[in-house]
Amino acid sequence: MQAFLQFSPEVQAARAAGKPIVALESTIISHGMPYPQNVQTARDVEQVIRDAGAVPATIAIIGGKICIGLSDAQLETLGNSRDALKVSRRDLAYVLATNKLGATTVAATMICASLAGIEVFVTGGIGGVHRGAETSFDISADLQELAATSVAVVCAGVKSILDIGLTLEYLETHGVPVVSVGQGGFPAFFTRESGYQADFQLDTPEEQARFIRTKWQLGLAGGVVVGNPVPEASAMRGDEIDAIIAQALGEADAQGVKGKAVTPFLLGRIKELTGGRSLATNIALVKHNALVGAQLALALAQMAK
Repeated sequence: MQAFLQFSPEVQAARAAGKPIVALESTIISHGMPYPQNVQTARDVEQVIRDAGAVPATIAIIGGKICIGLSDAQLETLGNSRDALKVSRRDLAYVLATNKLGATTVAATMICASLAGIEVFVTGGIGGVHRGAETSFDISADLQELAATSVAVVCAGVKSILDIGLTLEYLETHGVPVVSVGQGGFPAFFTRESGYQADFQLDTPEEQARFIRTKWQLGLAGGVVVGNPVPEASAMRGDEIDAIIAQALGEADAQGVKGKAVTPFLLGRIKELTGGRSLATNIALVKHNALVGAQLALALAQMAK
């Protein structure tokens, strides 16, 4: 499997020096934000991780290789491309075998991070059980990956376009611990509170690292969701975003938007309906997650010494 991995010089040097590395997904660049905010945010998030003392590794599929760490030129290519495929577990082998350009989702990034020996992955929000899943059976592959792959995922909770209650039930059934940072409530991406409680509240990187390391030392494979709420100054009002999401969901249904196209459609429409404020919230929460993820990676590395 190592033959498929290609490390950037920065990541390769970090591996040789034993420095903590934080994985980052690439669908947020190709499908999650418009250009040029997508590329600038990717660079800013990487810098937050560097400033905290860790090394960023944005992951994508380029030229038949899983690239662990991207150059500025590769970030630009992803940010501008209309052909980048959204890659989850199902798609990974196809995109590698056909030399296509692929941006990794939460599930695929977890797989690639695990192959590269990276324990911490930072994203905006994880996928989950879609609203109406009782008839559509639309459940993100992210959830099954969290049950199977031993990577800690720092996020601002579940995207609030989803059914958060059912998502948490699914995670519980599959034994995936859900941790919150700084509060007992589980965050909901655009807002700090979802109305649901996390399983455990662990506020410091050291507490989080001790819990995660203990889980894996017990042989309990699978990931951990670390729910880090969006900074208060950047959070949106719950009633406002709920009304906008309901409108966007109705439009998606009327236009027959389905499958992998749903999330990019909804996020784009929500951005339009909020006059761009949702994008500002998205950017703020990703940067905040990067800081918490870097601190967790440092604490995990310290425990390994």
